This record gives sequence, structure tokens and C-alpha cells, in this order.
Amino acid sequence: MDQQPERREGRSFPERKGQKRKLEEGAVAAEDREISAATTDGAQALLCEVAAQVSVLNSAFSWQESDRAAAKRATQVLAELAKNEDLVNLIVDGGAVPALMTHLQAPPYNDGDLAEKPFEHEVEKGSAFALGLLAIKPEYQKLIVDKGALPHLVNLLKRNKEGSSSRAVNSVIRRAADAITNLAHENSSIKTRVRVEGGIPPLVELLEFSDSKVQRAAAGALRTLAFKNDENKNQIVECNALPTLILMLGSEDAAIHYEAVGVIGNLVHSSPHIKKEVLAAGALQPVIGLLSSCCPESQREAALLLGQFASTDSDCKVHIVQRGAVRPLIEMLQSPDVQLKEMSAFALGRLAQDAHNQAGIAHSGGLGPLLKLLDSRNGSLQHNAAFALYGLADNEDNVSDFIRVGGIQKLQDGEFIVQATKDCVSKTLKRLEEKIHGRVLRHLLYLMRISEKSIQRRVALALAHLCSPEDQRTIFIDDNGLELLLGLLGSTNTKQQLDGAAALYKLANKSMALSPVDAAPPSPTQRVYLGEQYVNNATLSDVTFLVEGRTFYAHRICLLASSDAFRAMFDGGYREKDARDIEIPNIKWEVFELMMRFIYTGSVDITTEISKDLLRAADQYLLEGLKRLCEYTIAQDITLESIGDMYELSEAFHAMSLRQACILFILEHFDKLSSRPWQNELVQRTIPEIREYFCRALTKSTTNLQSLRL
Repeated sequence: MDQQPERREGRSFPERKGQKRKLEEGAVAAEDREISAATTDGAQALLCEVAAQVSVLNSAFSWQESDRAAAKRATQVLAELAKNEDLVNLIVDGGAVPALMTHLQAPPYNDGDLAEKPFEHEVEKGSAFALGLLAIKPEYQKLIVDKGALPHLVNLLKRNKEGSSSRAVNSVIRRAADAITNLAHENSSIKTRVRVEGGIPPLVELLEFSDSKVQRAAAGALRTLAFKNDENKNQIVECNALPTLILMLGSEDAAIHYEAVGVIGNLVHSSPHIKKEVLAAGALQPVIGLLSSCCPESQREAALLLGQFASTDSDCKVHIVQRGAVRPLIEMLQSPDVQLKEMSAFALGRLAQDAHNQAGIAHSGGLGPLLKLLDSRNGSLQHNAAFALYGLADNEDNVSDFIRVGGIQKLQDGEFIVQATKDCVSKTLKRLEEKIHGRVLRHLLYLMRISEKSIQRRVALALAHLCSPEDQRTIFIDDNGLELLLGLLGSTNTKQQLDGAAALYKLANKSMALSPVDAAPPSPTQRVYLGEQYVNNATLSDVTFLVEGRTFYAHRICLLASSDAFRAMFDGGYREKDARDIEIPNIKWEVFELMMRFIYTGSVDITTEISKDLLRAADQYLLEGLKRLCEYTIAQDITLESIGDMYELSEAFHAMSLRQACILFILEHFDKLSSRPWQNELVQRTIPEIREYFCRALTKSTTNLQSLRL
């Protein structure tokens, strides 16, 4: 169920697409050039501009001051143009790549050149910068590398070893590192080629460089090179990068600790042995410290990294919590930054898989924010929150807190985006259900007795869904939980009514007295079935009934055994006792015939059309078995439109099974009934019957369970 968020490599040069940043050495003056490719004329002018700058670069590869100045300016122009991604294709098609490549290295020094090298490092910096911008388009990464850029860029990383240290040196190193970052971004083969060209050792050394921008650029390059490349990861660690990276985590420069934690995150990703080395090197506490950083990017990376650490072993999970990670992670859950919430939920989810941490996370206030995240429309965030809650549900000490804050309703009512989240929530509810016994149940019953009304109702709702059948009578009859649910059902608040109805319906389904129609009770007199052949048969008939002017032949012995009504008719003081012909008013022939067929055979096929009239006759003649069959047939035809009439019918003829079916229908379809104008009146009428039904059903289910055990 655990889904680790995808790590990202990071990119350099964020100043694309309209974001302006002045070049360190001075931007090209705006009045010099204002070219647009939006028109044919603009595109042509741009091609001419690119061609002009390429021509300058191709002809100005020397130490002469005029050449250096021209080359510097040409690289700046091309870099400025390359910041607009829409122009990159034109720049590359204009032959800029090989021209820029030439200037990644210093020109040869000839006799007669000045001792002082004009614009030393600056042309190379401009070339590296422009190539890095072009490399943001993936289709040009390989082109640039195949032209031989990597060896020159790696050499530029070592410019500080030539004995000079200046702003220009720092800048060229930084631009070279940035270019390597963009060339290797999401390109596995180029990452490998950087290692083969010897690019990793100088980048690791630059982590200790005095200039913070160089440190940041070097870390950014290592972050990209380490992403999903095991050989690169191993070499970075072998070059002893970890101690410096861990020190960088404590930097006051947010950009530095962001890149450092990103490098470490990519190193440990899917590499358990490196993860152990990182922890052994002392990374845990600095990473936890970044959770409180003012930089959201660093917070995100730190939370993700802690989630990765937490998968190492149980002890590591405990150490993370002991060192103070829980509270800042919970605070991050309430951030407006969606990714920050996603990463913190991921970390808490990993930590919550350890029994020692589960109660601590809940006690620190983690339940509420995690439950709130279930409302997110971000699938990853929602799933990470659900997984964390799944972990917390494993601890008995958290069950009452889950219920007290409305967690059960949140889990049941949530709209979950992906199937994995739905499965996770189902397993969480199952975990909670398995813990509703013993001291957990006693605590919940205590809360249901003494807490404020809203908590009492939440407990009753949760127990209706989660308790075992054997505890239903204790909870809902002895401890008054049923009255809490009925109070919700009778509320004027629609949501409370819906919750109450759903809980009562679940409770009914979990009891052992579920069937809408019970089996007919035994007759007070022994039954004698003469059989189908004697139905309306004059043979041995000793009584006839006149129904709608037609004669129906019957047998007293069969009628006497069928019901108390016929016994009273023939054994009592009624005039029918000695009559040979008895007139039956107010009953249709078809109804009477079916009733008599039931008396003679014990069974009959009942259609929906005749079921109500037959119910009336069965009630009149006290034929309980036939009455139940009629109730069953009528119950199959209950609809949203007919429920009111059906309930009145059950009351008119004391049809208990039909009434129970109506009650269950009302509870099951309460949400659809709530829009009907007569719904509230119907509910208020049925509440006493619902109470009686559950008192009878829950008592019966407990008795049945006890009998089964015996």
C-alpha cells in the first residue's frame, strides 16, 4: 500500500520563459536589440543575428583584446536569446553549438600576446552558460555532448587549480557545473559519460569551495548525476562527499541545504547500503532540523528523505521520532503547499508502521490533519494520508481517538481517487473493527456515557459499524447506544439523519435477526393438509361457502385445524356452527380460492396484484402462515413511492414482517427518501417501531449466539 513519492533531479537555469535575470557580467543593452520571431521578418532577422554572432565566435578565437571582447559579447547575446525556449531551435540551426564549443577552452597563447589575458574566464563562462540553456531541450543534449562538450566542461570545473581565484573563476566554474546538470538531466547515458570523463571528483571537491554559489552548483550537478545511476552514486560516496554534504545541511543558505539534501536523497534512493552509510555519517539530526527550515523546498526534501530513512529498520523509525521529527512533520501537514503536505504525510506513514511511534503520532495531534487530507483531490496526497492512518489504526490506544475526532465517518464517507487508496481505507476500517473489544470497548462505552453529546453520537455511530454481534445488546440496549442513534434519526439536521440511518441499517445487517420476513410461527392447532385433490371438491364435503354467488365445497375437519377463526366459527356459539351453506361477504372469489388452497395444501403462489387482498383475508381468518407469505410478496414490491402506503398497510393488519421490511427499506434508502416532502413525518411515525424492532432483534441475536456456543 505504501507508495513512495518520485524523487526529482532538479534543473539549473530557472530564468527561462519570461523570468529575467541580469547576467553577472552585464546584460546586453536593451536598446541594442529587440528581435521577435513572431513574424516572418522577425524570424529572418533573428537568423541573421544568430549568424552574425556565430561568425564572430568563429573568427575571434584569440587572446587579442578586441577578439575577446567580441567573443564575450557574442556569447552573451546567444545566451540572452536562448533564455526564450521558442528560439532555441533557430539558434542551434544557425550553427551556434560548434561555435560555442570552441570557446569552452582558452585560445592558444601566441608570441606577441599581452601578458595580461583580457577577459580571462569570461568568454568560457558565457559559452558554458549558453550551451547549458540550449541543453534544456532534451533533443540537443546528445548533440552538444557528441560535439565534445564534456571534457571541456570538466576542465572548467578545475579552473580554480590554476592558481587564480577571482569572481570570474567562480563564475566559469558555476556555469560549467550548471551546464553539466542540464546536459545530464533525465539522460542516463550522459550521466555515465560525465563519470567516464572524470567529472564527479572535481564536483565533489567543489562542495568545499569558498564561494557559496559554486557549492550550490556543484551540489546541483551531483544531485542530477546521482539520480537513478548506481555507478555514479557509488563514486560520489567513494570520493568522500558525505561528510561535506552533511555539513551543508546546516548551512544558513537555503539554496545550499536544499541542494545538499537533494543529493543525499538521490544517493539513498533504492540504495540500502548507501542509506546505512549516510545514517552512520550523522545525517539524521541535520535532516530533521531541515523540517523547520524557512525553505519549503528543503522541508519537502527532508521529509521525503526521512521517509526513506524510516524504511531501513524499526530502530531507525524510533530514532527519527525520538529526535523530534513528529511535531514539525505534523505542522507541515497543515501547510498550503500541496507537495509539502504530500511528503510529510509520506514520512509519517512510514514512521507509523512502527508500534512504538503510532500512539505518539496520534497524541501529538497527527490524526486530525491526516484525516483532513482525505478530502484532497490530489491522489498521491490522499493516498499518503490514508497509508499513515492505516499505520495509526494498528495501535489500540489510538482507536478511541480515531472515533472521538470523527475518523470513522471520514473514512466511510470519503471519495477516494485511486483504487489503492480505497483498499487502504478498507483495511484501516478492518483494523479498527478488530480492536473493538476488551479495554478498547470499555473505554468507548465510558465515552458514550460521560462525554458531550457530539462525542457520544460519534461513538455510537462508529460502534454500529464496527462492533461484533455479540456486543450489540450491551452497547445499544444496556448502554443506551440505540437511543443515541434514534436521536440522530429524529434530528432536523439532514447529515445527522443520514448518519443515523446508515448506522442503524448496518446494525440490522450485522444482527442475526436480519430477514425482512421471518418464518411463520407454529399454529396453535395441529395442521392437517387434505391435499390439492380436495380443494373445492364435493367428495366428503360437509360445508359449502357462497362467494360472489358461487359455491365452494369444503371440509370442516380441515378448516378446524387451520386457524382459531374457523374453530370459533364451527365450535363456538356462532350460527355458522350447524349451517350447511355459509355466505362469505366482502371477499373476491379469487382471493377466497387462494386462501382455501393454502388451508388444504400449506402453500400457494401469490401474485403482487392479489397479495394485499389476500393479506386482508389472511388477517381476518387468523392464517398466520398465509399472512407471512403475503407480507413477503408485498415487501418485494416496496418502492420509494409506495413506502408510505406499505407502512400504513402493515399497521392496519398488524403485519410485523412487512413492517420490519418497511423499516429496513427506510433505513437503507434514507438518502433518497430525504427529498420527499412526507419523509420527515414518516420517520417520526416509525421511530417507535424502529426502537421496538431493534430491541427485539438485538436481544434475539444475542440469545442465538449464546445458544450456538452452548
